[in-house]
Amino acid sequence: MKTNVLSTWLIAVSLFLNSTGQAQTGKTGAVRVVVAGTSHGHAAWILNKPNRPEMEIVGIYEPDKTIAEKNAKKYHLDPALFYNNLGKVLDAKKPEAVVAFGSIKEHLLVVQEAAPKGIHIMVEKPLGASLSDALQMEALAKKYHVTLLTNFETSWYPSTYETFRMIKDSNYVGQIRKVVFHHGHQGPKEIGVSDEFYNWLSDPIKNGGGAIVDFGCYGANLITYLMHGQMPVSVTAVTNQFKPKLYPKVDDNATIILNYAKTQAILQASWDWTFARKDMEVYGDSAYIIAVNANRMRFRNKEALPEYERNLTDKDIHVYTDPFSYLHAVLRGYEKIEPFGLYSIENNIVVNRILEAAKQSAKTGKTIYTK
Repeated sequence: MKTNVLSTWLIAVSLFLNSTGQAQTGKTGAVRVVVAGTSHGHAAWILNKPNRPEMEIVGIYEPDKTIAEKNAKKYHLDPALFYNNLGKVLDAKKPEAVVAFGSIKEHLLVVQEAAPKGIHIMVEKPLGASLSDALQMEALAKKYHVTLLTNFETSWYPSTYETFRMIKDSNYVGQIRKVVFHHGHQGPKEIGVSDEFYNWLSDPIKNGGGAIVDFGCYGANLITYLMHGQMPVSVTAVTNQFKPKLYPKVDDNATIILNYAKTQAILQASWDWTFARKDMEVYGDSAYIIAVNANRMRFRNKEALPEYERNLTDKDIHVYTDPFSYLHAVLRGYEKIEPFGLYSIENNIVVNRILEAAKQSAKTGKTIYTK
């Protein structure tokens, strides 16, 4: 009798989780995925290991035959995996999830195809190329009860996790007063991205903008978590086009200032850094935390004690080391999506709202008030 009661309870929980898009009922093992697009440089994260324990590629959508042939050869993939029609590969392979590695503008198409089929989705950052696209994606995900996640590399940094833990659990910094984000690199061309990646990164429609979108989204994502989903009171942005010959249609440098009631955030996004960087500085009224990179952190408190450092790894901190491990954990019910968590749709709708305001501010030269 006790066994039957327990079984009934477990089934009820599983059905509830499935209805909310948090997990799959009765599923175990690797998640069967279709890769939607391969033009994004981050596609290598999954294509170079197509049969990892938590993820199995059952099909690849790539409409460009030349790119499909190049990637099949580069990653030693069976050409039979490749399709030039997204709907056909989803119908033929019936995956649990689709992971999008095409242009940001193509994210909406992926959700339009996958959501009605009950297929969960993970896209690369940002969620949408525009706020309009992001809102349509959100509506579809909710209508069809599918999970819609957005991947940021900084989501799986041990230093990011530890910064948030110290602020949340021990209130280490006190009231957050200023947060400064530096994200970017020397430029897509300068670091040698593929032609297909460069072509849409430098397109204001396919990418949604230049550096202001490509790297402004990181800081917007992180500060939205720190501010528990609040929209800033105002957004002010300035963009530059320092290299018009390389990037004639978009900005290559952006500074975005977000003002909240008690906090200011400065997002410095650029394709003009002297070296690649993704770092975060959080200053409170009692201490500061500087996440120098994925693993290195610096701290100092108000007693003026000497600054000290820590070097963390994923063995020191419980953090998913790649987006596919996280997607697997969510779909298997091991991990619950935190409200306004870095991957969550709620957070990333706010990110798109911030980016939309920033682009408007840069275009008009005016501060945009959000309320």
